[in-house]
Amino acid sequence: MKSTTLNSAEKFDTSRANEYGRQSRIALAGYDACQDLAACMLAASLGTTTGAKILVVGAGGTAQEIIAMAKLEPGWRFTAVDPSEPMLEAAKQQLAANNLLDKTDLHLGQVEDLPADASYDAATLIGVLHHLEGDDAKRQILRSIRAHLKPGAPLIVAGNQYAYASQPLLLAAWGQRWRQHGASADEVKAKLGKILQGADPPHSEAAVQKLLHECGFGDATRFFSSLFWGAWLVCKTG
Repeated sequence: MKSTTLNSAEKFDTSRANEYGRQSRIALAGYDACQDLAACMLAASLGTTTGAKILVVGAGGTAQEIIAMAKLEPGWRFTAVDPSEPMLEAAKQQLAANNLLDKTDLHLGQVEDLPADASYDAATLIGVLHHLEGDDAKRQILRSIRAHLKPGAPLIVAGNQYAYASQPLLLAAWGQRWRQHGASADEVKAKLGKILQGADPPHSEAAVQKLLHECGFGDATRFFSSLFWGAWLVCKTG
């Protein structure tokens, strides 16, 4: 999984990190709403755990999940992990702008690089699974996260699902989303070609649930959907 994750991280170079915030908010209609709801779902799941420790996997870019969670729960602390140095640096800048660096430990690398005894009350994996090629890599990152979660701890999983070409209407609507934000016909065509070649999402919501079950999590509750994107809360079993 490490080599696969590192290969995925190579896509997120400095140029992509610099434009990540704007691009993500176009590609995912409701980007900020998803992050806000993820914070709400974790807060609802954790209840009175005011001093919770949260593992944020794939935190690079906007760090918006941390910003949203910290606004709702100022007592929480965060461990942010990302294998892309430019993306983690972009997140660091956003955290600094929001006075959250003192609440966040930043780790460049993989979940497996964390201390073996590091334990968390909850975790997030947002916008990551569809960048990992094959189910083995997806299972590995989910199992690595599970190993650091306390019994019954919640996990937010969010990302694209479906084989893109299998959903031509959603794909066409995704292209229109870019046109809505000023992309030319040629630019839309290029972006559609890129999404068809650049990721490997689970092929259905059932496939997402199957991966979670195989990795020691229970039944997932979906709380957000936007074209290809879905977001779920699930809890560690055992």
